[in-house]
Amino acid sequence: MSLSSTAILPILMLVASNVFMTFAWYGHLKVEKGPLWIIVLASWGIAFFEYWLAVPANRIGRAVYSPAELKTMQEVITLGVFAVFSVTYLGERLTANHLIGFGFIALGAFFVFKGPL
Repeated sequence: MSLSSTAILPILMLVASNVFMTFAWYGHLKVEKGPLWIIVLASWGIAFFEYWLAVPANRIGRAVYSPAELKTMQEVITLGVFAVFSVTYLGERLTANHLIGFGFIALGAFFVFKGPL
């Protein structure tokens, strides 16, 4: 695998895994009826596919990124995917407070990737 694909593939896989994760964790919020145990089992079933993407993404990404960088990418991607999901699927609004909070998290990510100060 080339260096560029080793650098990009984990990011794409983490984005895809986060789509599954977000539906597993929050998709059920639109389901108002049904036993909780069925909701949990359905969420586990969705999360199964998330793991099939996230674990290999981290294994492949380890060739290029540190574990701290991989975790930071995961968190930033999670927030981005969740923001889109929250607006498009759940019908929530993003407020200035959300954007400011996400901005601070992005600033933290900058320092993780910036290297030694």
